[in-house]
Formats: sequence, structure tokens, C-alpha cells
Amino acid sequence: MKQELFFSIDVEANGEIPGSFSMLSFGCAVFNAAGDLLDTFSANLETLPNAKASPDTMAWWSKNQAAYDATRTNLQQPEQAMQKFVDWVNSFDCKPVCVAYPAGFDFSWIYWYIIHFLGAGKSPFSFSCLDIKSFAMAVLKCNYRDATKKNMPKEWFPKSKHTHIAVEDSIEQGELFINILKYNNKSP
Repeated sequence: MKQELFFSIDVEANGEIPGSFSMLSFGCAVFNAAGDLLDTFSANLETLPNAKASPDTMAWWSKNQAAYDATRTNLQQPEQAMQKFVDWVNSFDCKPVCVAYPAGFDFSWIYWYIIHFLGAGKSPFSFSCLDIKSFAMAVLKCNYRDATKKNMPKEWFPKSKHTHIAVEDSIEQGELFINILKYNNKSP
């Protein structure tokens, strides 16, 4: 039986929704249930031809200029990047599980780009992604709005800092997920 591997994704974009705006960069870190980081993937993308940039998002990026600049180097065409990503995920002999924080944002971009550029049925995750915050809510047995990072146990958090560099954040969030998973598996 194939094991589940956890693919932690993080997306950086120039707006709120895919299609109207563009995904600038994405990163993915794959972990096994023991918490071993097996590999990473990242790509910086050319913007969509008819998309615009959100003024609010770009104002935020102006306060995080180094991270924004990192998204604008070594640009790839979205179709090529998504094909490389899908091929990379499919290269693992596993049942891939996508995880994100928040899944509603990050997965919507990844899924939209895969379907838009590669076609229906091409997502290695089907149309599912495990939301780390929802998982924390279940483990903590609290309300969703109370399942914030400030209310999570300190030992769940990795030592790495959130940088808004997609691949680095995918590692950080993947480590957070693995720590919640380990905590959950030890609970009676």
C-alpha cells in the first residue's frame, strides 16, 4: 500500500483571486508522516496576459520589497511551471495529500492554474486540500476563529521565520502541520 506524503504549498500573488490577478510564485515542500523533509519545488511565474495587479496587494508588497523582488527572478511561463510541478508531485510513489495555511487561498491558486493550463483531471491532489488551521481547530477542540497561531502551542512552531518567499514558507507551514499531526497522533 502506498504511503501518504504531505505536500505543503504556499503561494504569493499580486491579488486576491486567480484569473483576475496572477500567481507570482509558489513553493511546495513534501514531508512524510515522520516529519522528514523529502524535497522542495518552487517556481516564479510570468503574470497572466490580461490580469491586473490589486492596488491593496501591491501596497502590501511595497512594504515587503525583498520578498516581492524574489518573485520576479527566473520567471517561467505558467503552463511550463505547472507541468513541471505536476510531474514532480507524480514522481513520488505515494498518495499525495496537499496541505496549506490557509487552504482556501493557496490551493485555489494551484488548482486554478493546473486546470487552466493543463486541463481537467490533471491535479495530482484531485480537488482536495487539507487546511492546517481547520486541522488545528479539531486537535485543539476549539472554535475555528479561536484556532489562531497565537492560540496554538508554542512547540508546534518551527524555528524558521515566515519570509513570504514561497518555498521557505511552504517548509515552515509543512513543519507546523507535521507538529500538529504528531501531537494529534500522541493524544488519547
